[in-house]
Amino acid sequence: MTLRHYLRPTAFVDAPFGHDGKVARLAGGMLWFAAVERVTMDGNRRVSAELVPVERLDELLALGSEAERAWRNLTSPRAPLQLRERVVRLDQPQVAGILNVTPDSFSDGGRFDGGEAAARAGFAMAEAGAAIVDVGGESTRPGAKPVWEGDEVERIVPAVTRLAAGGTAVSIDTRKSAVMAAALGAGAAMVNDVSALTYDEKSAGLVAGVGCPVVLVHHLGPPETMQQAPAYDKPVLFAVYDWLEARIAAAEAAGIERSRIVVDPGIGFGKNVQHNLDLLNGLALLHGLGCPIMLGASRKRMIGALSAEAPADARLAGSLALALKAVDQGAQLLRVHDVPETVQALRIWRGLRDAALVPV
Repeated sequence: MTLRHYLRPTAFVDAPFGHDGKVARLAGGMLWFAAVERVTMDGNRRVSAELVPVERLDELLALGSEAERAWRNLTSPRAPLQLRERVVRLDQPQVAGILNVTPDSFSDGGRFDGGEAAARAGFAMAEAGAAIVDVGGESTRPGAKPVWEGDEVERIVPAVTRLAAGGTAVSIDTRKSAVMAAALGAGAAMVNDVSALTYDEKSAGLVAGVGCPVVLVHHLGPPETMQQAPAYDKPVLFAVYDWLEARIAAAEAAGIERSRIVVDPGIGFGKNVQHNLDLLNGLALLHGLGCPIMLGASRKRMIGALSAEAPADARLAGSLALALKAVDQGAQLLRVHDVPETVQALRIWRGLRDAALVPV
């Protein structure tokens, strides 16, 4: 029997004061946890789950090098992201604004299909508090068809150029190395790849050569087919963990430093509503990978499914609920459409955390 142990932080406390040796800080952020759920898998089958208090750390580390590595990853601070001259700290949650320069994105397709209009929207996001503006020129909604790279470049370069020249930290949302190269040349400073560098064999080498941060997004199949009865051999949370772990290893093998890798569980990318809910409920497990976590759940279909089929432009409240669920589990980056509202929600969250961390 081949067993594997996973550690999910839980039993979060408001503050560490008076709990010496009983709590641990999660990934150098603003959360402390008092226990981990130790889940044991035999292949694709979960055989046990046990809550282990942090004060019984020796029991966890006795499980072997795998558990030691997971614990080290859970409790090691995440390095800030260097985006050209901008530094994005990850000891507190940050917002990445979604800027779709496409005619067919599921939520805002066609709104910003010109460079000037897109740039104005991106500057507004930055002014509202977005640490990063994520520019995309190809829709990856379920059922979307691929876009020729030349068209994608033509869509994104004007906006990227204007935003970067104005001092905004820009990420490029693409699967194609040619588009990555054009965007990085125009001033983008990070790559957000929904294929996790699997779509284009040149992408990993390009990212490694440039030395920029990259977001690896979990997916199950291409956009054209990913939502056709998605299924997993093991519980989705652990399937996504294992898949991202393999993609991190592949990125490192290509020369990308782990400190520059961000992971995203890919809400809606080959998942049904139950899969998405399971991932959000267990999101803290992914800290065991040792990389910052980005969550992109803004306006996603699952919100409509849980709220009387609300259309994409009426899913703000649901988006905020998912965003706060994520930061309560230590997610460092939120990729969102509604920047001012999300930033306000995070400021309130931060105020509550700051108050809890003042000794009384």
